[in-house]
Amino acid sequence: MRLFAAIPLGGEAEAELRRWLERFRSRGWPVRWARDDGLHLTLKFLGEVDEDRVPAVEEIFVRACAGTPRLSLVANEFGAFPNTRRPRILWAGFDADPALELLAHRIEQQYERLAFPVEGRPFRPHVTLGRVKEGAWLPGDAAGELEEARPAATFLADRAVLFESRLGPGGAQYRAVREVALGT
Repeated sequence: MRLFAAIPLGGEAEAELRRWLERFRSRGWPVRWARDDGLHLTLKFLGEVDEDRVPAVEEIFVRACAGTPRLSLVANEFGAFPNTRRPRILWAGFDADPALELLAHRIEQQYERLAFPVEGRPFRPHVTLGRVKEGAWLPGDAAGELEEARPAATFLADRAVLFESRLGPGGAQYRAVREVALGT
């Protein structure tokens, strides 16, 4: 199973990012856009996990999420990895609530105990909007448009989810494997 831990978007933040996605899609950029029904803020990508390890992965996830309050998240920017001049991944960034950073850190630490590789970069809360197609480049004005655009939406994250990702011709589809309520 291909697994990752995330916070699914909801409310006005999801609606706002869907509006921006539609606007960006209309530009005709050579991008494989995220599905509207799969917008999420990734906490940790685990990759392929053998079926016999899934119960331990679920247990670690529940333990890492315990005690996390509901999280007030604010979408505040668009950007690209590695940067807007040579983009590969387009994203919407969120303010880094200290409780969100702590949750991501606990998840990272807990999964390291199960020999999952540690992310070598600081946690940067974002939602992936799309991936530039292999060998393609965005038009010159795309970087400026991304840098100037400003989403303005907040939402209260009340759950974290361990998802299975199934790759297919229409893009990845996600299935919740384990869900943990936040703030309980």
